[in-house]
Amino acid sequence: MLPKLIAAPDLVEQVYDELVKAISSGALAPAHRITQEQLAAQFEVSRQPVLQALRLLKRDGLVLDAPGRGVQIAPLEPNVIAWVYQLRGALDALAASLAAEKALVLDARLIESGRHAAASKDLIALIDADMAFHQALYQASGNPLILSSAKMHWCHIRRVMGEVLRGDSIRQSVWDEHEAIAQAVAAGDVNLASSLSQGHGRAASAFMIKQLLEKDQCNETDAATIRAI
Repeated sequence: MLPKLIAAPDLVEQVYDELVKAISSGALAPAHRITQEQLAAQFEVSRQPVLQALRLLKRDGLVLDAPGRGVQIAPLEPNVIAWVYQLRGALDALAASLAAEKALVLDARLIESGRHAAASKDLIALIDADMAFHQALYQASGNPLILSSAKMHWCHIRRVMGEVLRGDSIRQSVWDEHEAIAQAVAAGDVNLASSLSQGHGRAASAFMIKQLLEKDQCNETDAATIRAI
């Protein structure tokens, strides 16, 4: 269920953010069709901010024109996952290295909130906690261009993160890896902080691509079975 939004100058941004959250959490699944009228009614806003938000989502590749009216949620392709984590891995490794040079201590509450979200199985809270950790790492680097570069692709990072964290088997290990990165940064171990950050991204990417390929294989098997009946 999408929330009612309060009118404000940034209403387009509010609609956009809520739709990115819904896509990331799976509430709006790939191929799901949505229309301006439907969204405006659920958000209780006019169609204009919805139209502009959908244009932004289309620009970012999160929605596609649907046959007939409306748009549909774009599929999440394995190559997109690989690209997202190549970028994020490079940014994380650089940020961790720079933060480790100064032996900065990240707020322990970042890890605590992440573990709490993982235990609660609240996917949105888990995505927010994961993003908060990485944002803190980027800020700790002292290079503001790292955070701004990540924000350019934040919608895709958030979506892939949602897909990865949906798997129960990886939720706790993600926070074990985050804690190890934070410890390496605090210890001033530049090489270890960089290596752990890159490994963290590679592991998440490999996990998600494997999940998607297995899902596609199951769908193909099911389709073949139906055709044979």
